[in-house]
Amino acid sequence: MKISIITIVYNNSECIEDCINSVLKQVYPNVEYIIIDGGSKDNTVEIINKYKDKISYFISEKDNGLYDALNKGIKAATGDIIGILHSDDLFFYDDTLSNIVSVFEKSNADLVYAKGQYVDRTNINLVKRIYPSKPFKKIYLYFGWIPLHTTIYVKKEIFDNYGKYQTNYKIASDYEISLRWFFNDKIKKIFLNNWVVKMRLGGKSTTISLQKLKSNEDLKIISKYNLLGYFTLFCKIARKIPQYLIPKIFRINS
Repeated sequence: MKISIITIVYNNSECIEDCINSVLKQVYPNVEYIIIDGGSKDNTVEIINKYKDKISYFISEKDNGLYDALNKGIKAATGDIIGILHSDDLFFYDDTLSNIVSVFEKSNADLVYAKGQYVDRTNINLVKRIYPSKPFKKIYLYFGWIPLHTTIYVKKEIFDNYGKYQTNYKIASDYEISLRWFFNDKIKKIFLNNWVVKMRLGGKSTTISLQKLKSNEDLKIISKYNLLGYFTLFCKIARKIPQYLIPKIFRINS
């Protein structure tokens, strides 16, 4: 099976090279790597061009936000499976994609999801927050549960059949599309009990100044899917507390 990995980036010369190398180090042989740049003004594009012979598809042009950029990547993808690795982030192991593809092949899943960690921006071995997960039950969605989006891998046909990211949301469309998938009984979902991604803190959705916007959009999405309003939103936010506390209490290192 071919797996397409999409990285979207804008003005992130600090981290993009680490991200690219994380993809290139994957031992799985059939990887299509797609990079969508939003017209960076720093030297991000110059760094990407150093690897252009190893990148399957690359464009640099102005877009209408991160979900528009992701949709461009999905449109360009030719793989059987699609996953996302943001420009701040790294795969957890060099065989991460091999393990993910193996689950798809053995289970005939439509969607595979796993666990991730948030790490310090400058010291990727310093774990700041863990994002665990577990086998899916639909009742969990009413209590604010949803897997970390960058641990979710789906067959391309899921985008073809059920649509791409909705660009009317500026920061929470990943929550909307996740609920779209997890509420759909026709989509076979399998949990992979592995860490698959390290995400540097400081990305768009983790910036404190944007949390109010995110909560407002989350609430609209919660209403759209007939969840439990402010209760679901409260649970979704409250889930973060132990995720931050556990690495401090148990001194977890990546």
